[in-house]
Amino acid sequence: MFDLNNHSTPFTVKFMIVLGITFVLSLILTPIIRWIAFRVGAVDEPNARRVNTKTMPTSGGLAIFISFAFTSLFILPHIVQTVLPPNQFHSWFYYFDYAWPYILAGAVVVLTGYIDDIFELRPRYKVLGITIAAVMVWFMTYTRFDNFKIPFGGPLIEFPAPVSLIFTVIWIVLITNALNIIDGLDGLLSGVSIISLTTMGIVAYFFLPIPNVFIPISIFTLVAAIIGFLPYNFNPAIIYLGDTGALFLGFMLSVFSLQGLKNATAVATLTPLLILGVPLTDSVVATIRRTLNKQKFYLPDKMHLHHRLLQLGFTVRGAVFLIYGIASSFAFIAIILNVSGRLGGILLVIACLFGLEIFIELVGILGKDRHPLMNLLRYIGNLNYREGIRAKRKNRKLDLDQTIEIKPIKSKDDKNHE
Repeated sequence: MFDLNNHSTPFTVKFMIVLGITFVLSLILTPIIRWIAFRVGAVDEPNARRVNTKTMPTSGGLAIFISFAFTSLFILPHIVQTVLPPNQFHSWFYYFDYAWPYILAGAVVVLTGYIDDIFELRPRYKVLGITIAAVMVWFMTYTRFDNFKIPFGGPLIEFPAPVSLIFTVIWIVLITNALNIIDGLDGLLSGVSIISLTTMGIVAYFFLPIPNVFIPISIFTLVAAIIGFLPYNFNPAIIYLGDTGALFLGFMLSVFSLQGLKNATAVATLTPLLILGVPLTDSVVATIRRTLNKQKFYLPDKMHLHHRLLQLGFTVRGAVFLIYGIASSFAFIAIILNVSGRLGGILLVIACLFGLEIFIELVGILGKDRHPLMNLLRYIGNLNYREGIRAKRKNRKLDLDQTIEIKPIKSKDDKNHE
């Protein structure tokens, strides 16, 4: 039998074996979790907002969590011989010391999601569970939102502890819920998470100013667990992630991205935002859309990116693959940003925002007939359109003038006569 404690075996070989173990464990556990889901009532019934036409088991994310937690706590500590040297945050630091607080906080999120999959908790209680986990991360680790670098030449802003705690909780809650929002099609969130995490792992290994090998090790271990689950979740799915998985993946992505934000560079600030471009864009646009429609920002609708693609005629697989492509584009831009100069980075971000706005308007996730940038470009580049707009404005002004009634002012003599 292969001995993972054999010091003559290269770490790369050991780590690949561990990833294989994580993958197989997830692959085996998922059918078991599916069987349990039916027994405990963790199922999604068809309704107006869901795309499933039959009862589907949820809570598949439990297989991902168990596989990841088992490997991180009981296998990786035996092969990761690297020890982080002492600094202002900690003394000598082993992998187990690094991993267990995140696993414990993640277990709180998983428990919250699992209860919701069975009993359908109110949103406030889900937010409470995520908040508790975020507070645990702040107190038990040094993954904190304690500074922010204004991009491209701006100052570095340091936050005091109370402000750092608030910003850390807000970041984790927002990212976690943003990932939960896009979990609407078979395999969508699983695939986007694999793309985002893989990009984070690459950036963490090659580009972090302060190297920390524990971060990419944990990231790629989680990726292996998701890959083991994906065959059951891809269209046609036989099990969903459920809030158990969606909240856990969102939580871990927020924690990993926050570790990149600790570095005082503009690139480190922008990179996590780009990597998480798909869920963040969908979440921000949804908030703007509901505000413009005079709706409560947290109320669900069927105008998210995946909904709009289905309405435009895409199949479920076609919509999922397109969103995979968008997520990959964000990931590629994030990597390019790390090797670009300041001017190149500025131009890259501007081009990204410009293209993103065009896409948002063309797909229609901002709402019907809301195309501000497209209308501006049409106004600049189309003479007939420009003249038509001016004519409409002129006619509107004439109509307004014609409807104004000027009442005669009565003189004193008129009043006396009356």
